Amino acid sequence: MEDWLLDSVIVILLILIILFTLYPFYYILIITFNSGTDTASGGMYLWPRQFTFENYSYFLNDPKWLKAFGMSILRTVVGTTLGVLFTCLVAYGLARKELLFRKSYFFIIIFAMNFSGGLIAYYVVLRSIGLMNTFGVYVIPGMLNLFFLLIAISFFNEIPEEIGESARIDGASEVNIFIRIILPVSMPLIATMCLFIGSGHWNSWLDSAYFVQNENLRTLTYRMMQVINQSMVASGASEAANAAMSRTHVTPFSIQATAMVVSILPILGVYPFLQKHFVSGMMLGSVKG
Repeated sequence: MEDWLLDSVIVILLILIILFTLYPFYYILIITFNSGTDTASGGMYLWPRQFTFENYSYFLNDPKWLKAFGMSILRTVVGTTLGVLFTCLVAYGLARKELLFRKSYFFIIIFAMNFSGGLIAYYVVLRSIGLMNTFGVYVIPGMLNLFFLLIAISFFNEIPEEIGESARIDGASEVNIFIRIILPVSMPLIATMCLFIGSGHWNSWLDSAYFVQNENLRTLTYRMMQVINQSMVASGASEAANAAMSRTHVTPFSIQATAMVVSILPILGVYPFLQKHFVSGMMLGSVKG
């Protein structure tokens, strides 16, 4: 009897937690299928009152949002690929015990993780190397992720050295060993890095705000922040955009909600393919010594 009562309480609590967790996402979803002007009047909680596709139509027909969406996809794909590749390359080198000045490299990594020059110094460095207002400012600074670098080093240290030694005896180069042997057995590590680094690129907007002035290089999250900041929307929205919104009964908030839903779809589409490796990869930091 006591076990049944305890199980019932736990189930009820879990259901409530699920409802409270999922409802904000559901609310944003129904806003995207409701007239923006009707949503502004309030009182909508469970389903759209005036069902419409106008929000999605406005979003998909606005070149500003489409360019930002495409730029976010390009940045995420390129930035994640380069970040995972170079982080694994550096980690593979630092995992070799015979590497000269290995301890010095580790000291530099730990020091860089704990101390930073700040935003001004970072801005000066980016300007001095010509990355300001370019696509490279999105992907080049993040090519080496120090947190995952340490995890990758620990992971590569657990791979038996005999595997690499046998390949070298057969005449394989270090590049071939890395690509054909090390990377295939490192899928849990790579999947975890792809999800975290990719999510970081997809959600980042500060670099687009601080280091980019070209409107064609703006990302989706930056556009969303413009909508959230009502003062920026009021001062920066064009007359044509305001006229289009008044004709289609959309509002800045309904477009913001639509952009949120659209921005979530790529992550939801990628996660199922990486879930199998991601679950085991999440344990790397605690299991690998």
